[in-house]
Amino acid sequence: MKPLAPGAETVDLDAERREAGIDTFLADLDAKLVGLAPVKQRITEIASLLLVDRVRHRLGLSADPPTLHMSFTGNPGTGKTTVAMTMADILHRLGYLRTPRVICVTRDDLVGEYIGHTAPKTKEVIKRALGGVLFIDEAYYLHRPENERDYGQEAIEILLQVMEEQRQDLVVILAGYPDRMERFFGSNPGFRSRIAHHIDFPDYSDDELVDIAVLLLDQQSYQLSAQGRDAMRAYIGRRRSQPHFANARSVRNALDRARLRQAHRHLTTGVVAVADLMVIEDVDLLASRVFSGSIAIH
Repeated sequence: MKPLAPGAETVDLDAERREAGIDTFLADLDAKLVGLAPVKQRITEIASLLLVDRVRHRLGLSADPPTLHMSFTGNPGTGKTTVAMTMADILHRLGYLRTPRVICVTRDDLVGEYIGHTAPKTKEVIKRALGGVLFIDEAYYLHRPENERDYGQEAIEILLQVMEEQRQDLVVILAGYPDRMERFFGSNPGFRSRIAHHIDFPDYSDDELVDIAVLLLDQQSYQLSAQGRDAMRAYIGRRRSQPHFANARSVRNALDRARLRQAHRHLTTGVVAVADLMVIEDVDLLASRVFSGSIAIH
């Protein structure tokens, strides 16, 4: 990082951006995730804020580092964990974190089952996450007001203290369904006051999910035939209306099962063309329970 010239009247932010390598991380995020334009825009804005804040700090124009704790709200399979990892890379690159490490946990990793068990569990997780990002999925499960003997409140109090006192060495990202997260913040205002950035992750459209299927298969040297692509679109349309739909996660699960059927189909025919080993056909998808009327669980 080059020092700024004393008394400089201008700052080359383009040069600062190139040196920081932000565009590389953003381009990588764009390549990994289909769609999510609003999310990518927010991440770009946060990265811009942090870059300018770093320049301002070097110029003596800012004293306290910005609060970086975040809330990611959206349905399963909308890219929240992937974005958290990219955010950690950006924060590390800009010098706001010592490491790009992301520790992903749920209630079970933080809350104990008996008196005296929760504090050590929570503190151990925080110790592992220090210097990086602590990503708490389905964070609302920490708070169970219907159970007066629940130990989640103890974990919440420890987290709130750490988020305030060690905010220069730990970024906490709380994630979960939008409506449940809103109720969680309503019953735990301490969390809301410590969250600087709230990012909503929209569901993918059918077209975007088909594109995700193509991308996932390409990463494994597979492709959809024209009929397979039509079957994938039909699968998504039906699966979306069934319980436990999880956007890209449901697409990934469907492709895993389609690959199993494709492999079995080829083994029953004996000799096959190498090119056929790379193609997922409509029959590999249409055999799903989704098309038989039964409810798919995953």
